[in-house]
Amino acid sequence: MPEHGRNSGETPHAAELAPKPTLLDQMGGPSGLVYTGLPVVVFVVANSVFGLQGGIWSAIGIAVAITVLRLVRKEPIRPAVSGLIGVGVAAFIAYQTGSAKGFFLVGIWASLLIGSVLLVSVLVRWPLVGVAVNLFGDKGNAWRRDRPSRHDYDIATLALVSVFAARFVVQQWLYNEDNTGWLAFAKIAMGYPLLGLALLVVVWAARRSTKRLKALD
Repeated sequence: MPEHGRNSGETPHAAELAPKPTLLDQMGGPSGLVYTGLPVVVFVVANSVFGLQGGIWSAIGIAVAITVLRLVRKEPIRPAVSGLIGVGVAAFIAYQTGSAKGFFLVGIWASLLIGSVLLVSVLVRWPLVGVAVNLFGDKGNAWRRDRPSRHDYDIATLALVSVFAARFVVQQWLYNEDNTGWLAFAKIAMGYPLLGLALLVVVWAARRSTKRLKALD
C-alpha cells in the first residue's frame, strides 16, 4: 500500500515537470513553418501558369490538403486551421479585387494595425508585451511599478513594432509596384523568421523582469 501511494503521487508531479510546448511547437514545429509558406508559393506559381482563379483554387486546395494531412498524422491542428482561414480570406480579397496582389492585402494592413496598437501601448505606458507576459502571473501589475521592468518591456514591444512596421513598409511598396513574386518572398521571409528574432527580445525582457521582481520581494 505505501508503495502504491508513492507511485500514484508521482503522476501529478511528473505532469508538472513535463516540458511546456515551445513557441516553435505551438507553430506546428519545423514542418509548420514550411506549411505556412507553401500556399503562398503555390498561389504565385499557379497564378502565373493558370491565371488568378487557378492560383486562388490551388492555394485553397493546398491549405485544405495540409489541414487534412496534419489531422491524419495527429499533428497540432490549430496552426493548419488558422492558416486555412488566412488563405481563405486572402483568396476572397484577391477574387474581389481581381488582382493577384490582393492576396497579400489583408496581411499588409494587419501589420499596420498590429504595429500601431503595440506602439500606442508603449506611449500610454502599458507595453503590451508586459501585459501579455504577466497576464496570468501572481505578481499582478508589479512590473509596471518597477521602472526598469517597464523599460525592458517597452524595448520588447518596440522590437515587435519594428517587425510589423518593416512588413508594412516593404510589402506595401511591393504591392504598389505590382510585384507579386517579391511580395510572396517578402511575406515568407518577413514572417516567422523575423518574428522569431523579435521574440528573443521578448524572452530577454521577461527573464530580466522576473529576476528583478523576485529580488525585490
